[in-house]
Amino acid sequence: MALSEVAGKAASAPAKSGGGRDIFFALGIVVILAVLFLPIPAFMIDLGLAISIALSVLILMVSLWIARPLDFTSFPTVLLIATMLRLSLNIATTRAILSHGAEGTHAAGYVIAGFANLVMSGDFVIGLIVFMILVVVNFIVITKGATRIAEVGARFTLDAIPGKQMSIDADLNAGIIDDKTAQLRRRELEEESSFFGAMDGASKFVRGDAIAGLIITAINIVGGITIGVFRHGLTVGEATDVFIKLSVGDGLVTQIPALIVSLAAGLLVSKGGTRGSAEKAVFGQLGAYPRALTVAALLLLLLSLMPGLPMMPFLILAGAMGGFAYAIPRNLARARAEEEQAVQTEAQNKEEAEKDSVKNSLKTAEIELLIGKQLSAKLLNAHQELAFRMGKMRKKFATQYGFVVPEVKLTDEFGIPPKSYQIKIHGTVVAEHGLRLGEVTALLGNREPPEIPGEEVREPAFGMRAWSVPETFTEDLKREGFPFADNMSILLTHLSEVVRNNLPQLLSYKDMKALIDRLDPEYKKLADDICANHISYPGLQAVLKLLLAERVSIRNLHLILEAIAEIAPHMRRTEGIVEHVRIRMSQQICGDLTEAGVLKVLRLGNRWDLAFHQSLKRDAKGEIREFDIDPRQLEEFGADASKAIRQHLEGGERFAIVTAPDARPYVRMIVERLFPTLPVLSHVEIAKGVEIRVLGTIS
Repeated sequence: MALSEVAGKAASAPAKSGGGRDIFFALGIVVILAVLFLPIPAFMIDLGLAISIALSVLILMVSLWIARPLDFTSFPTVLLIATMLRLSLNIATTRAILSHGAEGTHAAGYVIAGFANLVMSGDFVIGLIVFMILVVVNFIVITKGATRIAEVGARFTLDAIPGKQMSIDADLNAGIIDDKTAQLRRRELEEESSFFGAMDGASKFVRGDAIAGLIITAINIVGGITIGVFRHGLTVGEATDVFIKLSVGDGLVTQIPALIVSLAAGLLVSKGGTRGSAEKAVFGQLGAYPRALTVAALLLLLLSLMPGLPMMPFLILAGAMGGFAYAIPRNLARARAEEEQAVQTEAQNKEEAEKDSVKNSLKTAEIELLIGKQLSAKLLNAHQELAFRMGKMRKKFATQYGFVVPEVKLTDEFGIPPKSYQIKIHGTVVAEHGLRLGEVTALLGNREPPEIPGEEVREPAFGMRAWSVPETFTEDLKREGFPFADNMSILLTHLSEVVRNNLPQLLSYKDMKALIDRLDPEYKKLADDICANHISYPGLQAVLKLLLAERVSIRNLHLILEAIAEIAPHMRRTEGIVEHVRIRMSQQICGDLTEAGVLKVLRLGNRWDLAFHQSLKRDAKGEIREFDIDPRQLEEFGADASKAIRQHLEGGERFAIVTAPDARPYVRMIVERLFPTLPVLSHVEIAKGVEIRVLGTIS
């Protein structure tokens, strides 16, 4: 709501107040002021005193039940009105006592006479003592403490305003809150400062009221005795008895509401930042420590056994506190369980509402496995095992590559062939395959098919030759030494390889930020310095994606950041930064590729080393500007590379291609289209101390 609208509504509020309440309120203030000057009959005094008592009780109850002090911002105004009402009634009763006091104790109305008889029990000395005690309690204990709390609260509230305003502006600039929320907070801050400032002044009303009550009572006693003796011819004893009873009764009638209002003011200002009604705040905090109740119960039980002390009061209290100490933890546990259940129910309802919403249909799963109708029915009993094995697969990827891949969403899809499955990455189908239900797949490699009825197929993950046979021939495959896999293993292996091939697409910006946040504070600061001065966070993400595209693990992120910090001030191209990072991580790269401590490599022949070197066009600074190779040479290299690489792959060997540092990215660009999983290294990426075995050359 705009401030102009608020001002307009505030201006139009008096005109819209229903029932003429503004007129009655103004008339009430005028009546209070009129009582200061005009004599009123005794029954009107009784009505006024009853209104004063009722108003004080109402103020106390509201102070007990409000959730926070700012919910009763009109308290200073109400306090002033209540104080003026009591003072005007004090003047009215003083006029009635001094004028008609000689007629008896009912001269100032029945309320004063009733309080005098009730409290004094016919003896004005008792009344004086009780009245003085009430004045001491109100003036020295409650009013003094409430006044001090109000002063300190006003001082600290005003001192804290600049800091709170800066906090609101900071939250607004950071996008944590919107303009409307900031406006509401500023308005609440203004109300808080005005309220505590007003309470600081209003507490003086209470203090002055107590002093005025004491002075008025003394004036009534002295003036009444004087008038009774010299004007009405009463004896000193008669005048003293009548006028002290009336004066003390009047003081009690006004002092009790003053005490109640003082208590309300003390409760209000002492509440501080506690939210909720007073009973919830007090009992909630006192009852939150069952052990304290237990110790108190034991102490009371011990006191009940002490000789000379009454047993029953202490015993009853010990039993009550022990019962509370026993019941409170169970009630708290039940309340927590109900709260958790309510939160879960709300979350479920929200989730169901989101499922049915149009916005939810726009969301796509990062990894999704769609299963056909018959395949889903076949794997129905194994869904739990499937989910468990997919969880293990994600854990393996996290250990191997250094970040947690997203969860796999499992969906039954009737729109695909019933025995097939599809794998989607960000909503796009990247792989699909049909399985033979009730059969197992034997991996052939270079071997001839076994003498078992079956059909030759291609294994979907790596495209290897395989032989599909019925499950009943499993033992025969074992005897002949053929490795085999069931349908679930085929599916999971295919899913694993698809995820491995799409690691760059699965590393989101949020994942990268989470990886940085998990680093030590020094490396988090290093990342912030790099991204603030040399490379942006999306640029850092691009470096990590290029590493993952070649299946280089980013688990040692601190080493990657150190390498980027070295080269980033001198290199802007992401590809150049990646090459430097690879050199710094040579130990890890070679360690991941070695078998039994040996790194097997396939080198480029001299012809292709020279061809790639001549195809690199450089600028005046010596930096590579473009890669320009003859298409016929490109086809010849592809043929030579395929022939040499396939020969060793079919032999089941694990190796890498090694080339010159400047040509490595371009060799990799060509080779990955033929053999996506084959690593390509440069000479400078081979770590010290690594044993190398050259398998041959591409020539």
